[in-house]
Amino acid sequence: MSSVRVRAAGAVLWRTGPGGIEVAVAHRPRYDDWSLPKGKLDSGETLPAAAVREIAEETGFRAHLGRHLRTVRYSVAAGPKSVDYYSAAAVSGAFEPNEEVDELRWLAPAEAAGLLSYDSDRSVLEDFGALPASLTTLLLVRHAKAGKRDEWRGDDDLRPLSPSGIRQAAALRALLPLFGPDRVVAAPRLRCEQTVRGVADDLGVPVEHEDLMAEEHYWDDRDAGLARLLALVSVGGTPVVCSQGGVIPDLVTRLATRDGVRLPVDEGEKVPSKKGSVWVLSFRAAPGNGGPQLVAADYLPTALPTPATSQV
Repeated sequence: MSSVRVRAAGAVLWRTGPGGIEVAVAHRPRYDDWSLPKGKLDSGETLPAAAVREIAEETGFRAHLGRHLRTVRYSVAAGPKSVDYYSAAAVSGAFEPNEEVDELRWLAPAEAAGLLSYDSDRSVLEDFGALPASLTTLLLVRHAKAGKRDEWRGDDDLRPLSPSGIRQAAALRALLPLFGPDRVVAAPRLRCEQTVRGVADDLGVPVEHEDLMAEEHYWDDRDAGLARLLALVSVGGTPVVCSQGGVIPDLVTRLATRDGVRLPVDEGEKVPSKKGSVWVLSFRAAPGNGGPQLVAADYLPTALPTPATSQV
């Protein structure tokens, strides 16, 4: 007999207060406990979308996601359950008591750890505190599906998205804003521009072309390509960069090797870069004039919804 795995998402919601970083701890009257904001996925919802929605419903705050912190697993009546936690910066809003949460406290991380009811939440908070709260995020996107190259008779630069690629681009248009992007850059390929054009339109910004994110230009000078990506990070904000499968694995590998970051792939496996996927790359300023330093790398293999329950 199969069991049901319940999917849920949550976050360490943080802000900068008068005394430094504060995190939100919620009291749930139903359980009489203190916990981090979290909840089950709705049908047709991604994990990041569920995390942002649950933050809004439980705390009243709009948030932008950062790095993935950890996945917590435990059993409930319906079967095994997993909760994916993210770092999330509070952007705006105010708390009002509601059916799920009747009290919200903003506390220094050490105070929050003492109030939380569960060891698993304290472990998530410990992961949050292992790096600075304020990091720069770059969203490195592989263009969506565009059919087979050998079946396209025109200029390959003008090969458009396929119907399935258009669906992937629509999913990215919903997913990427959860991380608070403010700039959109793409390799000068129609399929790359089409993949992120919806995000740019919603932000009211242009899609900037970057030759060094195209395969042939990147491999002509890999160091220049890496330097260009780091220059985009140095500007600040949260850039979206859409590139190709011949660029992304090498870029991510070189960054991780340079800065000693362990990637979420098995040893010996190639760094993945599926069409329509996203690498969420988190950077901090290096001491001195060393430029941005990669400190975390999370891979989202698809922007399409995650099943709220799955048979295992």
